[in-house]
Amino acid sequence: MSTYTEVRFAEAEDFDRLEEIETAADALLVDLFSAENWPPTTPANERAAYPGFTLLLRRHDAGIIGFVQVLEIEGIAHMEQLSVHPGYGRRGYGRMLVAAAKSEALSRGREALTLRTYRDVPWNAPFYASCGFAPSIPTSEFHRHLVEVETRLRLEQWGPRVQMTAMLR
Repeated sequence: MSTYTEVRFAEAEDFDRLEEIETAADALLVDLFSAENWPPTTPANERAAYPGFTLLLRRHDAGIIGFVQVLEIEGIAHMEQLSVHPGYGRRGYGRMLVAAAKSEALSRGREALTLRTYRDVPWNAPFYASCGFAPSIPTSEFHRHLVEVETRLRLEQWGPRVQMTAMLR
């Protein structure tokens, strides 16, 4: 039996579920790093107000199981968050969401899509490399600001961070 899935734009009533999915996905990193002071999940109302777009993945038999959020700031498309509920991991859903985000960013006239992630976590930088992203240098004011935010949150205490970019054209 095939499983019907759809990718669609998130609507206001979806963001509470997206917060739950992000929290569940973050638990994988918390466990991996034995992190006692992991930064909290972005509240649903804040995520809903970010500029850009949020796509979600829904399975007909399970509801919303993942999402990708792309910020559009200063002409830059930046993948802020990709989360798939761990109960549905390693089935191609993350790759499906990345492809949808790249396609939507391209349709909006963007030439590249950036992200920041952990360099050495298998489902982070190595996964994104397999989706066409390559390490890049944060040269814009926006990207340097992201590095500053990560520094304030002390994200490097759990491993090296890297910026990655996928060219869309």
